[in-house]
Amino acid sequence: MKVTVTGSSGLIGSALVRSLRADGHEVLRLVRREPAAADEARWSPADGCVEVAAVDGADAVVHLAGAGVGDRLWTASYKRRIRDSRLSGTRTLAEAIAAADRRPSVLVCGSAIGFYGDTGDRTVDEKAGMGRGFLAELVRDWEAAATPAREVGVRVVHPRAGVVLARSGGLLGRTLPLFRLGLGGRLGDGRQWISWISLDDQIAALRFLIDHEIAGPVNVTAPNPVTNEDFTRALGRSLGRPARLAVPKFALRAALRGFADEGPLVSQRVLPRRLEKAGFRFTHTELSAALEAVL
Repeated sequence: MKVTVTGSSGLIGSALVRSLRADGHEVLRLVRREPAAADEARWSPADGCVEVAAVDGADAVVHLAGAGVGDRLWTASYKRRIRDSRLSGTRTLAEAIAAADRRPSVLVCGSAIGFYGDTGDRTVDEKAGMGRGFLAELVRDWEAAATPAREVGVRVVHPRAGVVLARSGGLLGRTLPLFRLGLGGRLGDGRQWISWISLDDQIAALRFLIDHEIAGPVNVTAPNPVTNEDFTRALGRSLGRPARLAVPKFALRAALRGFADEGPLVSQRVLPRRLEKAGFRFTHTELSAALEAVL
């Protein structure tokens, strides 16, 4: 199988490329710089440019590129960058796929559970409507940008990702140094829900979506979300360190501006109904086991 991947240098993209190649699949990585290897091709999502040859003849395209949501303060300019990087990249790929003579059978186009907004204690699945906020509107428009591929009959699936657990990046990777020093603690009152997934299950789910006839939005989260307080306690236990501190809401809002209420303080209790119904089997369904495997 030949798979074209964007965002291949990121946490999820690099792990996906390793997994595909380990099973003998051919991977072409789209990069924004000049190609430095035979398995690379250049694209410029900001300019709407990608060689049709990069997708022509591919069996699948996996689109994971986009500016990091929690990497910087949410200034007006950075929010524009987050939005533009996703919409322009998705539209560029979808239009190239539509123009190809030998179109891929599937476009796996990254998405996020930010679509649901703050769900409080309420559980939601893919049938739930759009929530409120910057991320909810972003996801709506991000998924819609893949329309050119859908219109020519390509199966388009949107894996709505939650919090991916990995040592090398994401929420866990950024907080591990503090927890190892005994400085970890809950965020706010700790009652907000975290919809997490291990990196291994994230990659397995992406490959499942490539191989199975499923389209539209699919929640890619473990079936047992936990509260921030429970997450904090479990991580502290896994590391053998105290985790009794707390960061008050006002401090998070002062430090992170608008991101606080759509990032660390948001409550999202999301269930992977469509994945489970399609027959996907999670390796890690409980947080303690996932943390043990990751750490």
